[in-house]
Parts: sequence; structure tokens; C-alpha cells
Amino acid sequence: MKIALISDSHGYMEADVLHHLNNCDEIWHAGDIGHRSVIEKLEQLNIPLQIVHGNIDDKAMKLEFEEDLLFERNGLRIFMTHIGGYPPRYVRRVREILEAEGPNLYICGHSHILKVMPDRTLDLLHMNPGAIGHHGIHRIRTMLTFKIENAKIFDVKAIELGKRGLKNGIF
Repeated sequence: MKIALISDSHGYMEADVLHHLNNCDEIWHAGDIGHRSVIEKLEQLNIPLQIVHGNIDDKAMKLEFEEDLLFERNGLRIFMTHIGGYPPRYVRRVREILEAEGPNLYICGHSHILKVMPDRTLDLLHMNPGAIGHHGIHRIRTMLTFKIENAKIFDVKAIELGKRGLKNGIF
């Protein structure tokens, strides 16, 4: 099963991102969607979605999408939220969930910084795909793809989508 992991679209979802989503089995969005049009473009792909809302998302999106998702894929237990920190500096709410639920994979967005790192204390892998949108502190727009089989993560790829703010050759 191939997963595309994106976050912090901030209303942006165009061909440069969509190109990397077409051959995936699922798309996971770790919050800060930014505009309903992002969801509509993702839904047109007819690929299953897992989405959490982020801090910039409006009331309608916060009603439609959960703050936290806990789910399983191919024997792997996943926890996804938008704001949560990273090993070992988790926000208290997230640390409590991680300790209580024991996921194998913890995903968050928010920082706009791509990270893939283990937490040996909680025996999990943390992933943050960075940001695919053009708003924020990041310089390079990024996302992740990876595969899951028999409760194992493999073939993890960081994808660079170009500089933040660069649209149609104009910075």
C-alpha cells in the first residue's frame, strides 16, 4: 500500500502536487487545508483520504474533519493530528494519546519542516511531511510518500516541490 502524506496546503493544490498523488493507494493530509477547493481536488482523484483539520481551517472544515485520527493500515497503527510536537517534545495532549494508544506511526504537520525520526522511548516513528503550500516559514515545499506492508514502513521518499512562492516562474 502506497501512501502520499501532505500537510499545510493553505489553500494550494495544483498539478505539481497532484502529479505525485495519482499512483498512491491513499492520501493523508495532516491539517491546515486552507480552502474547500483543496478537498474537492483531492476527491476528484477517487483515492481514499484521511484528513485532520489544522489551526487555520475554518469552522466548516473543523466540523467536517477531526482534530485527531487513530486508524490502522496493513497491521500498522497510526495516529495523526496537526499540532503535536515531535520526539521527545510533544504537546501534553498528544503525549497522553501516544502513551495511551501506542501507535507505531505518529504524524503531524504545522511546523512546515519535513521530519522523519524515531522515538525509541515510545517505540514509534514520527513523520511530518513539511508543507505543500506557498504560505509559511518554509523555503522548499515538500511532501512524503511511503509504503506499508505487514506492519512495516518502507520506501520512504521525501519529495521537493519547488520553492515557496514560486508560481508560474515568478517568485
